[in-house]
Amino acid sequence: MEKRELICIGCPLGCPVTVTMEAGEVIKVEGNTCKRGDDYARKEVTNPTRIVTSTVMVEGGKDVTVSVKTKTDIPKEKIFDCVKSLKGVTVQAPVHIGDVILANTADTAVGLQNKGVDYFVEHIYPRIKDIRTNMIVNVSGSAIEDYVKTAEIINELDKIPAIELNISCPNVKQGGMAFGVSAKGASEVVKAVRSAYKKTLIVKLSPNVTDITEIARAAEESGADSVSLINTLLGMAIDAERKRPILSTVTGGMSGAAVKPIALRMVWQVAKAVNIPVIGLGGIMNWKDAVEFMLAGASAIQIGTANFIDPAVTVKVAEGINNYLDRHGCKSVKEIIGALEV
Repeated sequence: MEKRELICIGCPLGCPVTVTMEAGEVIKVEGNTCKRGDDYARKEVTNPTRIVTSTVMVEGGKDVTVSVKTKTDIPKEKIFDCVKSLKGVTVQAPVHIGDVILANTADTAVGLQNKGVDYFVEHIYPRIKDIRTNMIVNVSGSAIEDYVKTAEIINELDKIPAIELNISCPNVKQGGMAFGVSAKGASEVVKAVRSAYKKTLIVKLSPNVTDITEIARAAEESGADSVSLINTLLGMAIDAERKRPILSTVTGGMSGAAVKPIALRMVWQVAKAVNIPVIGLGGIMNWKDAVEFMLAGASAIQIGTANFIDPAVTVKVAEGINNYLDRHGCKSVKEIIGALEV
């Protein structure tokens, strides 16, 4: 008999399971799984892939590289040279937001769950610093000084070449209004972090605004090296039988395939409005989606929600982009960035 440790992707919870096999057949599935997870594990044990980080970025030249750490049969040369975007880091661990943080692949309340920047430096950084890839840390905060302090600490880490500034966080000193919903708010936090952080600064933009190009220009003028968009849309999920919200925070971030048209439109608008690189994300589920974002003006793309459905999606996207480039006679992925004909 053979036992295999897997991550169930039958639903977004990603439960760890142990599958016992004999002669290629599943004998038993153990672990904290639902019925759907048990069925899935029995059907899909041939793909024991594990995504370690919350978001994945694909970028590069002709041989597009992909950020995924896996336990899989995918050839190592397909995945070793990559960029990882690590989950949000704050000055201190935030207040626990509740037990239900994910209703489905399109509505989450993950928020800023982490153990604080000191914990990251002491416990997480030592484990990731020697992985042959580029680690990008997502930085969040509830006040400008929080962003600055976190950025200053991460600036001293040699193996972290960039941070992604999440300006969708509520500003507790301004009644809870998110920093990124006004040009003034975005400018203030980006300028402050720019003065403290000396490496590549990416600013992640919120779609919950009237004119995202105004926010993007403010970020650029305040020192951003790049902008990434879109962050999640504000959504909600309700349990009709219980007459109660499903998420512990009542409202949460909506992501997944449904947001793609909005994300694509905003990437196209921002790419025309700024002179710094644009990173596209929001509803990218396959290589075709990725190509569309690049045609709209994205220099790179990130994949998040799709990892819940297929943890090997980033490798497939990279291969799909390369096949597309070959079919269209392109020598570099740069040839399709912003190549949309309108």
